[in-house]
Amino acid sequence: MLPLDLLFSRAFSEDPYAVYDELRASGPVHPIDFPPGATAFLVVDHEHGRAALTDPRLSKDSSYSTVPVNAELFFGGTMLAMDPPDHTRMRGLVAKAFTGRRVERLRPRVQEIADGLLDGIAARGGADLIEELAVPLPIQVICELLGVPASDRARFREWTAVLTVPALTAEARERRRAAARAFNDYLLAVIAERRARPEDDLVSGLITARDGGSALTEAEMLGTVALLLIAGHETTVNLIGNGVLALLRNPGQLELLRTRPELLPAAVEELLRFDGPVERASQRIALEDMEIAGTPIPKGAWVHVSLGAADRDPAVFESPDRLDVTRAPKGHVAFGHGPHFCLGAPLARLEGQIAIGGLLDRFPDLALAVPADELRHHRTGSIVRGLVSLPVRV
Repeated sequence: MLPLDLLFSRAFSEDPYAVYDELRASGPVHPIDFPPGATAFLVVDHEHGRAALTDPRLSKDSSYSTVPVNAELFFGGTMLAMDPPDHTRMRGLVAKAFTGRRVERLRPRVQEIADGLLDGIAARGGADLIEELAVPLPIQVICELLGVPASDRARFREWTAVLTVPALTAEARERRRAAARAFNDYLLAVIAERRARPEDDLVSGLITARDGGSALTEAEMLGTVALLLIAGHETTVNLIGNGVLALLRNPGQLELLRTRPELLPAAVEELLRFDGPVERASQRIALEDMEIAGTPIPKGAWVHVSLGAADRDPAVFESPDRLDVTRAPKGHVAFGHGPHFCLGAPLARLEGQIAIGGLLDRFPDLALAVPADELRHHRTGSIVRGLVSLPVRV
């Protein structure tokens, strides 16, 4: 069994792929001690992981769990915690407001924000790319999209840091509850303001979205806005940070991408595959006794799919531990797969291309300002994977 202390260890946080390689060599499904007291399994190959993400026998509704789940208010109202037909209805309503056309209209504004941040980095001769590019770019974009003040971004980061990490102690659970209450109160005020005075933003669009006679309930509105704020910046923060670090550690690939900028869209897909922003998909609960790859999964058991492990599966990707910006990593699951595929993926891709492309174009001498082995990933045990900081010289 993969023990909890390993899953939450610093060594695992820094290099989970070595552990996944060892696990995959002995089978695609392994018992895991998470959450404590539950029967749980981790899927570490691409074939069975991808299949599990679409298996109707695996529910996203944690009420089917055999152990208590400490879920704060807004998580219960998000699409992440729903199965069809509720998930289908809610996703359809959100998609009516969060359209590809609305995202594409953001391109000039994303470019403008990124250029301003890059100007600041150039003037200083260096930066912590996490705090001075990877964080402020997507937070400002998602705040403008939703119509909430970007000046509140420090609070969003603080809430996100608490709400995306499992709460395993009484003290951690209380911090989580307090963060959820504060976040909920903030968002309820934003929603009430938009109901009274609609504007041309996503929150107003969610309020007015209709599918026949169906509309989002207040709890669903709250959950959706919370999810968009958290996922709308957290994914891109880690896409930019992990992606730039991967290129700096592979200077030949960095130079190839710099000299062939037409490779950028495909390169971002490869960076997502190589070291994606979400290490593990949110849990699923078995609705019945079943099997995955011959492993019995009892009713009520938790099933975790490691997206990072699936995207390093040598059965699907040749030399998966090698970064190759010319690769076409078709079928990667960095944004998930199936009904719960990340709704914000187009926005994350757009921001990643603009940020990484801008760095390579503006700074031919871009380099790490500290030894690579001094860099640290954060949030051990979280489903997300990202760097604490990324100091560079330009």
